[in-house]
Amino acid sequence: MSDFSPSSRSALHRFGNVGVRLSVELGRTEMMLRDVLLLGEGSTVALNRLTDEALDLTANGRVIARGEVVTQNGRFALKILSLVGDDGVLETAGDSSAGVSGPLGPVSDPAMSGGADVAP
Repeated sequence: MSDFSPSSRSALHRFGNVGVRLSVELGRTEMMLRDVLLLGEGSTVALNRLTDEALDLTANGRVIARGEVVTQNGRFALKILSLVGDDGVLETAGDSSAGVSGPLGPVSDPAMSGGADVAP
């Protein structure tokens, strides 16, 4: 946030407690309806992403970061590998921790974090 003037930082800080729903999608696929109707317990659905491919972290449908799936306290988490700037260009995230954290700290509202314990 050092690129912002003091008044801009103050305005941004006022919104620090606003919840933002984040999503991570493992992948997608298309199937014929007849094949969907045949799905049952034990069925496997192949997705379009490779296992070593970074996943997109989105906020309101917009990609804000890319990362890899890890586990944290028995739950899925996303380790941020790179951030996406306003221009859509990847920026290296450095040594980010697993979970969701940032300039305003970790997500602490269980309803916003899907009930996961998310830590910096």
